[in-house]
Amino acid sequence: MTESFPVRRPSGCPFDPAQEYAAFRRTEAPAKVSTPAGVDAYVISRYDDVRTLLRDSRLSSRLAPSDHVVPDADLDREVESGSILQVDGAAHKRLRRMLATEFAVKRMEAMRPRIASMIEERIDAMLAGGGPVDLVQEFALPIPSLVICELLGVPYADRDEFQERSALLVRVDGWTDEIGRASDELNQYIVGLVLAKQAHREDDLLSRLITRGEDLGTPLSLEELVTVGVTLLIAGHETTANMIALSTLALLANPAQLDSLRADPSLAPAAVEELLRYLSVVHFGLFRYVTDDLPVGPLTIDAGGYLIAALSSANRDESVFDDPDRLDLERNAAAHLAFGFGPHQCIGQQLARVELQEVFTRLFARIPTLRLAVPFEKIDYRENTLVYGVTALPVTWDDPLPTAI
Repeated sequence: MTESFPVRRPSGCPFDPAQEYAAFRRTEAPAKVSTPAGVDAYVISRYDDVRTLLRDSRLSSRLAPSDHVVPDADLDREVESGSILQVDGAAHKRLRRMLATEFAVKRMEAMRPRIASMIEERIDAMLAGGGPVDLVQEFALPIPSLVICELLGVPYADRDEFQERSALLVRVDGWTDEIGRASDELNQYIVGLVLAKQAHREDDLLSRLITRGEDLGTPLSLEELVTVGVTLLIAGHETTANMIALSTLALLANPAQLDSLRADPSLAPAAVEELLRYLSVVHFGLFRYVTDDLPVGPLTIDAGGYLIAALSSANRDESVFDDPDRLDLERNAAAHLAFGFGPHQCIGQQLARVELQEVFTRLFARIPTLRLAVPFEKIDYRENTLVYGVTALPVTWDDPLPTAI
């Protein structure tokens, strides 16, 4: 029996994944679903299966991660040179090896003081203006935008050049002329940026990639550098911005959990891992192409077939996480799959962790009375985008407030 791929979160709790996943996990064989892309695919919903299959070389990542929910997506288009999300094998290893140094734990930790300073500055700006404010526009979006701009060497004054366009490019409700223009314009912007870096190297990621490729004797082409730049620019702020806003909402909706974080800010690292598990903002999972016959439980998925690794379902698997539908900041959730798994596991995960840890160490300490400025039921959600989140998060607070920590 073929069902429709679930694309909606339940109306009862906006933090929960699509309700069909719980039933999928109870069946021994993966569920076969029809997708908006116009093909059938098998949903891998159990934690152990998702973890195992995402490192299987018989799966290709040549499809965009959410192609399955894009109506009539072109599944036969060529992979862009330099697309770390989609290239496989030796080409992927080459790109990842060049980028790994940039996102190593030591380098990300070295950025922590600067990230903390950015967060304090944004909190100061919010407090100076007074509430209510939209936390998305005034805090959740600016923080990762500032960070990724500084990392890539993008002038922050140019942030409007990519924020509006990237918001269009993560939509999954079909290709339009507007999205096509946004893609072309963002690519042209990054082309100009890369050409400038090639002419005058600075202390930023793109400049170091150019130099590293030359030093290794395998320089990255202009096309590769542009694709890497676009990918990092979009992924580097869209995912973290939505995690900041949605996590804040989840904490406000769970006051006992928020109280525990306020009482013990050292809980922030564990809290971040649990929020990543609980929210799973890459909510449509990862689309993969099967290159060779692949046994999954009692079935064999034939070569040429399609598979969806449902990350949000795996992160709610009852066999791995006790009472998985409950937010528990003291849970050991480090084994979650919010960043994927295997060779294509998110290369920027350590940067995201540092940003989120600093946000939730500081935001509620600086603004302990932070609360929603509208009823919870009035919040709107980004259902039709690659990354799940809220469209706006109106918040307010009481005075007086403590100074920076």
